[in-house]
Amino acid sequence: MKTAAKSSNTGAAGSGCNKMAAPPPSRAEAEAAVRTLIRWAGDDPDREGLVGTPERVVRTFEEVYAGYRENPADLLGSTFTDVGGYEEMVLVRDIPFHSHCEHHMVPFVGRAHIAYYPAGGVVGLSKFARLVDAYARRLQTQETLTTQIADTIETHLSPRGTAVMIEAEHMCMSMRGVQKQGSLTVTTRFGGVFRDDPAEQVRFFTLLRCGRDRTAG
Repeated sequence: MKTAAKSSNTGAAGSGCNKMAAPPPSRAEAEAAVRTLIRWAGDDPDREGLVGTPERVVRTFEEVYAGYRENPADLLGSTFTDVGGYEEMVLVRDIPFHSHCEHHMVPFVGRAHIAYYPAGGVVGLSKFARLVDAYARRLQTQETLTTQIADTIETHLSPRGTAVMIEAEHMCMSMRGVQKQGSLTVTTRFGGVFRDDPAEQVRFFTLLRCGRDRTAG
């Protein structure tokens, strides 16, 4: 029986750059590819409004796919132990992100929520936002993104529990295909006490809701 090949984008705490079969193309080759796509779409890449577009698209790719040049593990390399013995849940909620679907290369946009129970130290809160971006700024699936964030936290912080929840709207559903605007996809990943104790999952979801309930009221 054949075994399905694993995606190169699933390594949770890898080098930050997915392995490529060959060296990447040059900037000139990338810009030429954009010109080809513009012609294929039915327009003239040499007209005034498009003449600089290939260069701008390549610069945009450098920004929105910057995660390939990041090593997410480096972001969690230092912790703080002088926290007065704090051992309760730490929750960072509503981290905004944008990514691109690896199937259609169109965006999906949403929010990530991360919680963990420290074991010996805590990490700077901004590191979680940077960790989300390091994985989101790649060609992705939401399921893989959720797993990568959780696995990296578990590997490098060894917390007593980890919870990751992502809510996102996928443009491949709202712009094309079924064209259902406003549909949200929700994914979760639990580890440690969050996986083993359903009461901890309830506590996590309760903390996520509490601020929103006050706002809605």
